[in-house]
Amino acid sequence: MTPRSGDLVLARIDRIGQHKGLETAQGRRVVLYEGDTIIVAYGARYAMNQFEAVVPGNLGPCHLVAAGGVAGDVLSAHQRMSRATAITPIGLVTDASGTPLNLRNYGIGPVRTSGRRPLTIAVLGSTMDAGKTTVTAQLIRGLTRAGWRVGAVKATGTASPRDVNQFRDAGARTVLDFSDLGVATTYQQPADVVEALVSDLAAAASPGNDVVMLEVADGLLQQETAALIRSACFSNTVDGVLLAAGDPLCAMAGVSVLDTLGLPLLAVSGVLTSAPLAIREAGEAIRVPVIHTMALSDPGIADVLKLERQCQPRAVAA
Repeated sequence: MTPRSGDLVLARIDRIGQHKGLETAQGRRVVLYEGDTIIVAYGARYAMNQFEAVVPGNLGPCHLVAAGGVAGDVLSAHQRMSRATAITPIGLVTDASGTPLNLRNYGIGPVRTSGRRPLTIAVLGSTMDAGKTTVTAQLIRGLTRAGWRVGAVKATGTASPRDVNQFRDAGARTVLDFSDLGVATTYQQPADVVEALVSDLAAAASPGNDVVMLEVADGLLQQETAALIRSACFSNTVDGVLLAAGDPLCAMAGVSVLDTLGLPLLAVSGVLTSAPLAIREAGEAIRVPVIHTMALSDPGIADVLKLERQCQPRAVAA
């Protein structure tokens, strides 16, 4: 059989490599041993600083490519990575009738909302590890401290409870990611599927909240992210954008890309703000404020970013 992205597979750990544990839904890292059997989901992975992997073409030996529990065939790896943990599938997990189980079987149903919707702010990154998750969590904290009700969404990437747990710890009332819709990874998903995920997640995180924070994985040049930010779905969903950048040049290039697309950029933050000189360089080169990541947790940040609690009435995609 040819596995599909999201199919659940029972597999044996043959050799421990880069990933020495699996994350539970609660965020605990369970230590793995050779000979253990695990249930994971097939999926592709795009991680510039870790692994590039695809869904295998058969049920033969493959790799554990993400600690969240994703099985795939590694195509390339960052030089700092150890070799991937090797696994051998025993068989697909099925229901009583023998039909393979897929994460799609367990996704939440469509959410329909109408009338006024929350402000929606997207956090984009120049590249992987530019500080997107930390920027998102710090802004959640700042808005929460100011009395805003915040929903938070990890819209794309590879499933892991670590990021969404950060959002929850920062004070978000509603926390979701694409795995809640039955998707293990958004890499190599068709553009219309990614757009539907973003719309559905934004809608599901909206009820009862003043703002929805939407983190988009990877960098502006990653294929799914590049297609998403150019889509009508994204521009119709998002009211403001924060860019996380690793250095001033990345910040300048990212601002140029977002300006070309006409997206409403509010500020730049991220890893570059660790260095005062980088903040100064970036501030002299770009038109929007450069805000230290930790300053986003200040309760006055809504005024700094000129945020209003609600936008004009607009239908939210189901």
